[in-house]
Amino acid sequence: MDLVTIGESMVLFTPTSSGPLRFSDRFNRTLGGAESNVAIALSRLGHKTGWISRLGNDEFGYYIRNFIRGEGVDTSNIIFDQENPTGLFFKEMNPGQDPSIYYYRKSSAASNLSPKDLNEEYISKARFIHLTGITPGLSESCKQAIYRIIELAKKNKQVVVFDPNIRLKLWSKKEAANVLTDIAGKCDIVLAGLDEGQTLTGKDTPEQISQSLLHGKTKVVVVKIGEKGSYMATQNEQHYIPGVEVSKIIDTAGAGDGFAAGFLSGLIRGWDYRNSAELGNRVGAYALSVAGDVEGYPYWHQVNPLNSANKVLR
Repeated sequence: MDLVTIGESMVLFTPTSSGPLRFSDRFNRTLGGAESNVAIALSRLGHKTGWISRLGNDEFGYYIRNFIRGEGVDTSNIIFDQENPTGLFFKEMNPGQDPSIYYYRKSSAASNLSPKDLNEEYISKARFIHLTGITPGLSESCKQAIYRIIELAKKNKQVVVFDPNIRLKLWSKKEAANVLTDIAGKCDIVLAGLDEGQTLTGKDTPEQISQSLLHGKTKVVVVKIGEKGSYMATQNEQHYIPGVEVSKIIDTAGAGDGFAAGFLSGLIRGWDYRNSAELGNRVGAYALSVAGDVEGYPYWHQVNPLNSANKVLR
């Protein structure tokens, strides 16, 4: 197994027209969740991934399990919750702006994840463990599950990758910063958006943010800076990696998770950090060109740098 990740995925309803949801009466149904996004994107790039979660024992839960399993992700460690439902969220499309998101996830099945749901034998098979800052914000038991999986990874000498993915609808800015900064210091690789890095460190620039986060167990920090690309730093090297131009941006959702998947794909293949970040920029750019969280993620033949047809994003 190349990577195991843990977190909540929800059914996503996106209106067929833009504007306020109060005027929308037709929706497309798909799914979204940062951790499953990464697992799916990596699977499309040719890697073996597993996703751990709880889903409601309901039709939406079965839909999510079947979809993710259909993308080649191992779902054998999903728990179907008999008492709590699968979470939902709605996306409101705003032309020229990021979409507005409305969550219905309180007391969801995934918010009841706890350390007892973790199978150490299964987790230990992965080279990389991928975590986000969403899961610890869902509940106290979810937070304890994240700390427990970090302990297991340390015991089994696995690489832990952390994306803060701050969701201030789940908790206060102060609490999020305190908990996520602590978690970041226990992880080998930190992948943060610019605004997330600013929240965690109080610093402004990618250089300052990365230096603040390069402590504890952390060996590499990547700051995602939108259309400008990314900034990668270790104690010995620092690079700005230019972004990939996209002629028409349809939906920004899932781009950061696409970057994470591309970056990790490079590392799994034995690439250095800089080339891995370049691949991350490219995979993230693909996500921008299609509506939905996972629909735009490419397959390996589309981003393989050895394929001369892949010089320009479609």
